[in-house]
Amino acid sequence: MCDSIDARVTGITRHVILVEAADMALFGTLAGPRREIVCERDLLPFWLRPFPDPMSLGRRRIWLSPKGPPLRGWHVQQLRRIAMAATMPEAVLISCDSDVVFLKPFDAGSLQHDGAVEFHRIAHAFSDLPEPALGEHRAWSRKAGDLLGLPRTVVNETGYIATLIAWRTDTAREMVARIEAVGERPAVASLSATRLLSECTIYGRFVDEVEARPDRHVASERRLCRIYWSGGAMSGAEIEGFAETMAPDQVAVGIQSFTGTGIGLIRRAAGLA
Repeated sequence: MCDSIDARVTGITRHVILVEAADMALFGTLAGPRREIVCERDLLPFWLRPFPDPMSLGRRRIWLSPKGPPLRGWHVQQLRRIAMAATMPEAVLISCDSDVVFLKPFDAGSLQHDGAVEFHRIAHAFSDLPEPALGEHRAWSRKAGDLLGLPRTVVNETGYIATLIAWRTDTAREMVARIEAVGERPAVASLSATRLLSECTIYGRFVDEVEARPDRHVASERRLCRIYWSGGAMSGAEIEGFAETMAPDQVAVGIQSFTGTGIGLIRRAAGLA
């Protein structure tokens, strides 16, 4: 990801990598003039701490706190992202997963339109989802509504989730303030009290139902990143074929690490070897 950003992404002030404290040394070699490695300890409260997961014989970690149930890494990743967006000085945060590789030139400034920021939004996105994915998305949406103090009688089945997505940081700060006002405690305490977390859904429902500022956001259904989410490890030829099916406005691919696809094959297919 870092090499592809350096080669193909423009219009950014810096690239920030958010990591657990135990991984700081591992990622430290990636730091540079435009790249910072930020420790989660600088973002999250002292009472949320990682421990070896006994269910995986210590190979993975869980985060324990007095505020709620044990959290997995993908839950805590969301907490890091919200905290970073609410504290950074830049006007816009563009977030992406570590599996993302940029294959085409991408100007981050293209996500701004006359002062407004492109906002990923797909109406009626849940209608074609099979169970259990449908139930999971609805649960995330309900919990987002609860955190934001929205009426439970309002059913929102709009899709806000994407792998490569832009957030306004002023909106993120106002979203955090809203969560704190509703929960009457720090936002991270309310967020860490549940495993039904979708940070994109929380942000999306805040923009649509609380902020309601069309001057700040421009809704868009385009997906900037083509995702390979499930299936076996891909061969070099399959990766190239996958990249060839990218939509014209897609600039990156995300081949999930748990598929077992070789990093060397991805690098060669991306022209980074």
